[in-house]
Parts: sequence; structure tokens; C-alpha cells
Amino acid sequence: MSGSQLSDAQIQLQRAMAHLDLPTDTRERLKYPKAAIRVAIPVRMDDGSLQIFQGYRVRYEDTRGPGKGGVRYHPHVTADEVESLAFWMTFKCAVMDLPFGGAKGGITVNPKALSVMELERLSRGYIDGIADFIGPDMDILAPDVYTNAMIMGWMMDQYSLIQRRISRGVVTGKPIAMGGSLGRNSATAKGAYTVINNVLPRYGYQPPNTTVAIQGFGNAGGILAELLFRSGYRVVAVSDSQGGIYAPEGLDIPSVKQYKETTRGLEAVYCAGSVCQRVDYQRITNAELLQLPVDVLVPAALEKQITQDNAAQVQAKVIFEVANGPITAAADAILAQKGIPVFPDILVNAGGVTVSYFEWVQNRSGWYWSAAEVDQKLQERMLRETNEIWHIAQAKTIPFRTAAYVHALGRISDAIKARGTRDDYQGQH
Repeated sequence: MSGSQLSDAQIQLQRAMAHLDLPTDTRERLKYPKAAIRVAIPVRMDDGSLQIFQGYRVRYEDTRGPGKGGVRYHPHVTADEVESLAFWMTFKCAVMDLPFGGAKGGITVNPKALSVMELERLSRGYIDGIADFIGPDMDILAPDVYTNAMIMGWMMDQYSLIQRRISRGVVTGKPIAMGGSLGRNSATAKGAYTVINNVLPRYGYQPPNTTVAIQGFGNAGGILAELLFRSGYRVVAVSDSQGGIYAPEGLDIPSVKQYKETTRGLEAVYCAGSVCQRVDYQRITNAELLQLPVDVLVPAALEKQITQDNAAQVQAKVIFEVANGPITAAADAILAQKGIPVFPDILVNAGGVTVSYFEWVQNRSGWYWSAAEVDQKLQERMLRETNEIWHIAQAKTIPFRTAAYVHALGRISDAIKARGTRDDYQGQH
């Protein structure tokens, strides 16, 4: 395993392996990604110049089915990051019992610096580069950081042009008019909300008296904040890439969300119609938000936000990971010593990939479900797997992250064993 981020992810896996009697085949299969591709994407910019962007796609393990994972556009995307995210997706799909393996993709780019037409050329160029590496039965794409339904639509369209046939199932998170699923845009947030609302009462937390801080006010964090607010939770702090706002008495999240969508600024406001008034609040950094004295902390931004350098300062009582890998393995150990339960990303943010699976099923069958049907199926699956992981954690007296990996490993190992292991070939069974 090369790369610090992937090595860190492997530490979490090793902790789970200690609680299972796994065949050597399973351990060997999970050491390395199955396949990876790196492409140079030439893009003709609006001013006539040519720029080359680096693109990546990794399929980590596909014993349980085709690779599945998002594509992110970010200036700091690296091969190591994409490999790590594909690793996590492998376990996320297994946790949710989806017939997929794990994959991930990305382009090293600042999408905010590109025009819409440049973004389209970049997205189509990425598909040109990886078209032989993906497909509805091989590797299915989805949105991630700084990608959205429109970008997914371009990607599906480009793949279809290359294949000379409509291929809706190669990409999920598409516009509804292009075969997307109702409920996909809010799926990550709704899945996280289901887990949070199910778990907190087990610790004695009820909405009116429970304070929440959310790092990240994008699609997942913003929708989740509103869901929690409307259920009576006191959301006291939110942040975006520029910083955060904190009001101990609670923020009016619909007003904050409306103001951000209108002005792109993050302010503590109360809106009546189109008129918004600022209310008392403190301006804080993302780092300060992580250290607030709240009941619930939700990291919903990027990886490695809580590390061994700041974990000791975390004061939250319970943490739910909505971002991928926001807590390092070293920080995990510190939080455990402090008695802070952490509910892991491979469960909490799995609503997105679950509804992506629903979209893939609908594309293949040609039968599309109502938003209510999607929400009901999502809630049922999130609750089922949350309860399974809770019981594993209690029975084995292990952290919830370890329990989630134990849960996923069992399913992955079963698929590997079904193909035959050393014991079978030595005639022991």
C-alpha cells in the first residue's frame, strides 16, 4: 500500500480483521486495487488556449459486483486520494448490501475557475479517456465533490455517443429527464438523517435539547442541517469552505440556506419572505467549529479534518461522519479514549450510493419509482444496516467503525469464498 491516506484507511481495516476468522484469500484480495487508470485530458479553453488536466479512475474490488463510486473535481485530487476513496466505497457498498464493488474517480481541477462550456469539454474529455474502463456492468459513475446532475448528464451522453447506443446505467445522479432517480439529490442527507435520528435516542438525546454543529454546508450538509432543524434539533453552527457561523441559541437554518443560495455568503440571518435580517452570531473557522461544546458533531466537508493534532480538543458527545474519511486512524484512537462514539462514513453517508443503486435498477428495468417509494426503500435499508452494526458493536464491545468494517468484511469474504479458497483446493471441505 502506497500513500499515507490509503495506509491510514488500511489501519481501520486491520482493526476489523482482528475480530473475524477470514481466509487468506480475503486478506490478499483487499491488499491492492484491482485496476486503476490515469488519463491526460486536453481541453480547449474559451480563450483558445489548451490546458491538460489529470484524471483518475480506480476500481478497488469487484467480487460483489461492478465498481461503483463518484467522480470529484477538486484542485487537490491525487491518485492516492482516489485509491483511498475507492477502498472506502468497497466497504460502503458491502455495508449496505449493494451488489457492487468499490470504485472512485476524480480530476485535478478547480471547477470554480472554469466556465460552463469548459466544464462540459472537461467532463466529456474525461469520459473519452476512461470509456473502455467503465460501463453499466463494469464500473458505474456518480456525483461527488463539485460534480452535479448536469455533469453526470454530460458524462452519460458522451459514453452513449462512444457506444453508439443510449446507456443510462453507466452513470447515476443524472438529471431526471435523462433517467435519473427521484430522491437522488437529497439521498446522502436523508440517509444520514435516518441514522442520526435513530441513534441519538439510544444515548438519551432528544431533538429540543440536542445541539448540533455541521462542518460543510454543501449539498449533503446543507440538506441535513435543514432536516435536523425541522425535526427540532438545535443546529448552532455550520460552515462552508470560507469559514463558519456559530449561534449558541441556534440558527434558523432555512433562512441561512436561503441567504447562501441567493448571495453565496454564509450569515446568521432570519428571513421573512425575501427580506433577511442578521441575528447575533460569532464568526468562526472550520477548525474552531470542530472544537465547539456541542452534543453532535457532523463533519460533512472533506477528508482528514480531525487528526491527532486536534482530536484531543473535540468536545462533542457523538460524531457522525457525512464526509468521506474526515477522521484519521490516529484521531480515532484519541476519540475512543475520550469516550466519544463515532459513527462512520461507510454507514452514515451511504444514502447516496444506495439511491444510486436504486437509479441503476430503474435504468435497467425501465420502471421508475415515486419519490415516496425511493425515500421509503432508503429509510428501510439505512435502519436495517444501522441496527446490524449497532448489535455487532455491542456484542463484540468494539467501536462502531470497527463494527461497520466487520459487517462489510463478512459479506465481501462470503463472495470471495464462494469462488473457492485455499481450503477448497486443498480438499479440506
